[in-house]
Amino acid sequence: MRIDIITVLPGLLTSPFAHSILLRAQQKNLVDIHVHNLRDYANNKHKSVDDYPYGGGSGMVMQVAPFALCIEKLQAERNYDEVIFMSPDGVRLNQSLANHLALKGNIIILCGHYKGVDQRLRDLFVTREISIGDYVLSGGELPAAVLVDTVVRLIPGVLSDETSALSDSFQGELLDAPVYTRPAEWRGHKVPEVLLSGNQKAIDNWRYDQALKRTRERRPDLLDDE
Repeated sequence: MRIDIITVLPGLLTSPFAHSILLRAQQKNLVDIHVHNLRDYANNKHKSVDDYPYGGGSGMVMQVAPFALCIEKLQAERNYDEVIFMSPDGVRLNQSLANHLALKGNIIILCGHYKGVDQRLRDLFVTREISIGDYVLSGGELPAAVLVDTVVRLIPGVLSDETSALSDSFQGELLDAPVYTRPAEWRGHKVPEVLLSGNQKAIDNWRYDQALKRTRERRPDLLDDE
C-alpha cells in the first residue's frame, strides 16, 4: 500500500510515522508513506495557499489550485483508489471502514486547515470524507495520522501476531474483554481462574461474555441493532 498525505504542515507528521508499528511497516516495505508540502505547489512568491472567503466572514480558506496540482501530479504517476479529505463533517471512522480501506492499494489523504478548503476541491477530487469524531481540530494532520495508524496495522504482516488485529475492540462490533498478565496475584487481586485453566473453549466463552458485558455498560450504542 502507498499513502500520500498532502498538508501545509508536514512537520506535524514526522513523528507519528517514525516510531513503533508504522515505522516497522515501512521498513518491511508493507506500506510506503509520503508526506507532501502543499506550499511547494503554490504559484506565488510567498508560497501562500489560502485566501479570504468569497461572501465575507471570518477565517481564511485553502485554495483549490495547489491541492489540484499536487493531486494531479500524483495521479499521473500511478492510480489511486481513494482521495480522502479529513473533515469533521465526514463519515465517522470506525473499524469496519478501516478494514475496508486496508484492502486498498494507493490512497491520497488531504489535510485541511484554517476555516476550511474551497468546496471545488471536495466536489472535483475527493472520493471520501472521513471524520475521527464530533469535534474540531486545528487541522487535518492529526486525524490523518489516526487514519493511517488504524489502517496500516491491519495490513497482513504488519503486526507480529496477525491474530492480534482480528481480536481488537470493535472488530466484532464489541469492545475487547479485560486482559491480564503476570503475576497471577498482585496485592491480593487475582487473575480470573478461567484464564489459568488451559480450557480454550471456556476461555473464549468468558472473553465473549466479558466483551458483551463491557459493551453493554460502556457503549450500548454498538448493540442498538441487536
